[in-house]
Amino acid sequence: MSGQGFHVHGPHDHELEHAAQGHGDSHTSSIAMFTAIVATVGALFGYMGGATQANAGLYKNNAAIKKTEASNQWNYYQAKSSKQNLSELALALAPGKKDFYEGEIKRYKSEKAEIKVGAEKLEAEAKAWDQQSDEQMHQHHRWAQATTVLQVAIAMAAIALLTRRKWLEYVMYGAGSTGVVIGVLAYLHI
Repeated sequence: MSGQGFHVHGPHDHELEHAAQGHGDSHTSSIAMFTAIVATVGALFGYMGGATQANAGLYKNNAAIKKTEASNQWNYYQAKSSKQNLSELALALAPGKKDFYEGEIKRYKSEKAEIKVGAEKLEAEAKAWDQQSDEQMHQHHRWAQATTVLQVAIAMAAIALLTRRKWLEYVMYGAGSTGVVIGVLAYLHI
C-alpha cells in the first residue's frame, strides 16, 4: 500500500480478508474443531492416567504395610511356638510340674491359633491391596494408550491441515476415534 491511496492485494491478503469476513475454509475449520475437541479429551484422559497411576502406588504401599504387619504376626507366632516347644521340653525334663507345663502348652497353642488367624487376615488384606494396585496399573496403561493415540490424531490433524491430503484426514479421524474407544475401555475397566 502506498501513501497516495494505491493498494495492491496479494493472494495471501485476499484469503485473509475472505476468512475475516466469515468465509473461511470449512475444511480448515473442521480440522481445527477436531483438534480442539481431541486435545480436550486427551487432557482429561491424561489426568485420569495420572490419577490411576497414583492410586496404584498408594495401593501397593498399603499392600507393603499389610505384608509387614503379617510378617510381624508370623514372627510373634514363631516366638509362641518356641515357648511352646520349651514348655514341652520342660514337661519331659521335669515331670513333677506336669500340670503347670501342660497348662502353658495349652495356652501357647491357643495364643498361636489367634495369632495365625490375625496373620492370615493381614496376608489376605495385602493380597487384596496388591490386586487393586494391579487393576489400577492396568487402567493407567489404558488411559496412557488412549492419550497417546489422541496425540497421534492431533499430529495427523496438523499434517492434514498443512498438506491438505484427504487420506490424512481419514487417518486423523480414525486415530481420534480409536483413542476415544480406548479411553472408554479404560473408563469401563476393560
